[in-house]
Parts: sequence; C-alpha cells; structure tokens
Amino acid sequence: MVKIEVSRIDPTELTLTDKLVSINRVAKVVKGGKRLSFSALVVTGDGNGHVGIGIGKSKEVPTAINKGGASARKNLIKVRLAGNTIPHKVLVKYGAAEILLKPAALGTGIVAGGSIRAVLEAVGIKDVLTKSLRSSNKINTARATLLALSQLRDPKEEVAKRKATPSAEVKGATSGS
Repeated sequence: MVKIEVSRIDPTELTLTDKLVSINRVAKVVKGGKRLSFSALVVTGDGNGHVGIGIGKSKEVPTAINKGGASARKNLIKVRLAGNTIPHKVLVKYGAAEILLKPAALGTGIVAGGSIRAVLEAVGIKDVLTKSLRSSNKINTARATLLALSQLRDPKEEVAKRKATPSAEVKGATSGS
C-alpha cells in the first residue's frame, strides 16, 4: 500500500464542510445473536483547494460520522488547481483501486461518480474527467483520488525547477569535430 504524504494543515483557519459518502453496516454473529457496528466514510473540504477523508467506526451511526469527520480534519491536504480544473493528467493506483483524472474544458463539469465525485467537489474542482479503472470499493477509490490530487504539480514550477538544476554536460557533444 502507498502511504499518502500529509503536510499538517490547521483546520481551525478553514471553513470546512463535511460530506457523508457512505455508511457500512457490519454484523458480527455472537452466541446471543448479531452485534451491529457501523463505519462511515466522510469527506471534508473548503471548496478552495483543501480536502481530507476520514473513516469513523462505532456502534451508532452518528458517532461513526462524527469520528469520520474528525479523522478527515486531521488528514487535510492542499491541492494545486489550475483555475476550475487540474493542471495535468494523473493515473494512480491505491490497493486494488486505480483512478484516472484528466483536466477538462470550462463548462464540462465533474464527470465522476461515487466517492471520487465527493472528493473532487470538496476540493472545489469544477471541470474534470475521471475514470475508475479497477476496484469500485468506495474507501479505496476515495483514497486513490486523494493520492492523485496530492501528486498534482504546477507545470510552471516544474519547468523552473528543471531549468534551475545543473544538467550534466554530455561528453563529446562539443561542436567543431
């Protein structure tokens, strides 16, 4: 599994909105019957480039949602945006989930479904094309989307970095041979 790099962002400075993506009911069969437990996948974001996902588990649904929201606020990341879309295409694999994100023209909207759409809306992306290529597991697709968004770079900064680094001179490439 790939670990998502998280630089700590203080959630108190941001106006975050939580969105419940899914609730999963888990039943453990014991001698006296079934013991129910719930897990909640929550996405939080400010609509301006900050997003986080969290999973909360509890015996009751509201407690699971609150725990998921608290976990999402702890795992916030900053996403590089290019206007209303993403700067470049990115393909990411997380577990069995594989996600493709492509920039889209103005007015396209978010062409995505499920947990991918929830994460992209929380970030504040308006125009993007996506495809979930392998697993449809909501938790892994959400984490893959978060990983893909964390890998986005600004093309101008990357070009500046490459020009600033000293490149090794190729031997024998001098003119006048």
